[in-house]
Amino acid sequence: MACFVYILGSAGKGGYRTYVGWTTDLERRLARHNAGTGARSTRGREWVLLYAERHGLRGAAMSREWHLKRDRDFRKQLAANRDFEGLA
Repeated sequence: MACFVYILGSAGKGGYRTYVGWTTDLERRLARHNAGTGARSTRGREWVLLYAERHGLRGAAMSREWHLKRDRDFRKQLAANRDFEGLA
């Protein structure tokens, strides 16, 4: 089963934020985040998909998620390209 690693972005009062996760269904997972039933840290914001990668194995997706969570420069670059800087 294919797994996806994704990065979400959101702009709010405190500036922009990014969130990194993994799933087997990107559309359903984004909908859950935006409905407030996703991860606790994503509740109360409107999220957009900034980036996604497809992996054939769950372990590979989870490993990549771990690395992306630690790559703040990459996440900042994605958010800047989306122009969240001007929305906050």
